[in-house]
Amino acid sequence: MKLILTYSKSREQSFNVFIPQCFSKMFPSVIMVLTLVSCTRGENPAIQVALNDKGLQYGKHVGAGWIQDKLELITLPDISGKINIGIGSIWFTLTGTKIVKCDFPEPSVEFNQNSTGFTASTSGLSVALTGRWRTSYGIIHDGGSFNIALFNVDVASVVMLGKDPDGHISVTSVSCNAHIGGVDVRFHGGASWIFQPFVHHMQGDIKDKIERKICPAVEESIVNLELGLQAMNDSFEVNGDLMLNMSLTVLPAIEASSLNLGLKGEFYSIKTHQEPPFEPEPFTIPEQPGYMLSAGLSEFTVNSASYGYFSAGLLQALVNDSMIPPTSPLHLNTSSMGPFIPQLPKMFPDLLMDLQVYAREAPGVSFLPGAVKMGFLAAVKAFAIQPNTTQTPLFKLHVDSEFSGKMWIAEGRLKGSMTMDNLTLSLESSEVGAFKTDALENFAKMAMKMVLSKLNTRLSEGAVLPRMRHAQLVNPVLTVEKGFIAISSDAELLTHTGFN
Repeated sequence: MKLILTYSKSREQSFNVFIPQCFSKMFPSVIMVLTLVSCTRGENPAIQVALNDKGLQYGKHVGAGWIQDKLELITLPDISGKINIGIGSIWFTLTGTKIVKCDFPEPSVEFNQNSTGFTASTSGLSVALTGRWRTSYGIIHDGGSFNIALFNVDVASVVMLGKDPDGHISVTSVSCNAHIGGVDVRFHGGASWIFQPFVHHMQGDIKDKIERKICPAVEESIVNLELGLQAMNDSFEVNGDLMLNMSLTVLPAIEASSLNLGLKGEFYSIKTHQEPPFEPEPFTIPEQPGYMLSAGLSEFTVNSASYGYFSAGLLQALVNDSMIPPTSPLHLNTSSMGPFIPQLPKMFPDLLMDLQVYAREAPGVSFLPGAVKMGFLAAVKAFAIQPNTTQTPLFKLHVDSEFSGKMWIAEGRLKGSMTMDNLTLSLESSEVGAFKTDALENFAKMAMKMVLSKLNTRLSEGAVLPRMRHAQLVNPVLTVEKGFIAISSDAELLTHTGFN
């Protein structure tokens, strides 16, 4: 009497589907921590994101817990085989196979400087399976239950992170090793006594076949993760006017306790796609091992957004009298402007006015320790509206202003404040003759202070920090450094959304 197992592809998959899931799912959870924040010519990155060892271990822990919760949902395919008893073959099928227990020790994940990536391993994994068996021999049919156990499964894998030509983060399997300590197969009920004595002859063969399939399955899952990363957009439409390029500019940098990603971090106009006339300066985010994540946002990123709006001609507005509050002491008409420009109501009596306000240059933002500075160079063209609605040019003013601000995070909200450092108003050209601008400048300063007062009320209330699909920041801290803003934070992965 001879026992023969048919090792079909579905049979091999049935033993191997759960082991790669128990192991390779760690990598998406770790990569997800990286993407809380994840032009390829090697220029200085304008945004940097660092994953510290605390974050790596958290990602590993969440991934392991998620796997443990999902194991009972794994469905294994049926297994078919036959036993030759000399006068024919008894065909059998193992069906309804479920994982009833998985002793899944928390895996080990470490930064690997040699491979510029991670080393992940799990040791002592044991899995118990149960299901139903059916046999047929001619017109005779039988059935019962079975139990299969895999003992002391050890898997170790080294993964390398890199950058593809398009600036996406890449994930490559460097090495993988797998070993199964033992396999035990038990059949119960029916005529199981016929073939149970022969099971031990093929348990070693089962062990070898499963063992040889583990690493290819793990590597396949890494390839699938790589394909998913390549398919991700590295540029995002922020609104109808701006795109943000978040491609990698340099290879990921691995240290003993952290991983650093350098991202382009450039806004550009969807309309013009014009490069700004300045480049990002190098900066180094401070090490914060007490937090899971650290990130640095350079002033280049903010200024590229400003330049994107400016290059598209969006930093301009037309102001008319209907936009002035009724309680304002000054209205946009020639009579109201008489105290500031005496000749104006004489030359153009009782006419409404329009003001064309526009930026002469892209507003510039600079970060200094503890402070944010902004300069805005604007121009104002004034027109008188004739009874036939034609516009008559009156004068052109230059308005140069400088502001200081502060930013911080409190109660999960981004808050801030602004003050005006300086505002000067000068006459650039005039069709109504020369006039002094001191009174207008004083009025402009008074109006700006009123605007800032209302703005600071809203800034003190703050804005809710953006919440990502798969994660949210926990207890973030923001500091303003020279040339960049630094944010350090812990994070919470939202595992109910999955890792796909």
